[in-house]
Amino acid sequence: KDKNELKLSDELVRINELLTALLKLLRMFVRVKYLALDGHFGHPQAVLMAQQNDLQLISKLRKDAALYEPYDGEYSGCGPKRKYGARLTYAQLPTQYLQQSETQGDLCTQYYQGLFLHPEFGQALNVVIIVKTNVQTHKVGHVILFSSAAELGWEKLVDYYSLRFQIEFNFRDAKQHFG
Repeated sequence: KDKNELKLSDELVRINELLTALLKLLRMFVRVKYLALDGHFGHPQAVLMAQQNDLQLISKLRKDAALYEPYDGEYSGCGPKRKYGARLTYAQLPTQYLQQSETQGDLCTQYYQGLFLHPEFGQALNVVIIVKTNVQTHKVGHVILFSSAAELGWEKLVDYYSLRFQIEFNFRDAKQHFG
């Protein structure tokens, strides 16, 4: 099956129509490059919809997403070339992808970034994994953000996804004040 075939659900059809109309107005004044959507849209069809509108998607993957390193071994000489390397284990992420580690109080936050493959996507994804560890209780949680733009740095990707949350908070506050 073709992973790059665009089959929009009813929900994505509505969003695509609104997005096309909005971009027609916006692009007269500003250059829009990224589309930030919540984790509900962390799937291949949302990426294809964004790329159809000349945008790169920033979203969130499920915390148990099957991510693989690209295979970098030699070709064995028979059969198709291997595409997938080792699967990421979120409990033990390779240190080669560690970008920054910071500690504030009892909370240690680590940022990992790399280009990884997901079996459902037709392209490599720029993935940022944020791992938070409570130093006292040793509880660990992680979030997986991704972008279809390979060149986007981890700090920008986290900032852009965080801006989406700020819009949500402003919308919630406006609903509380104005009904």
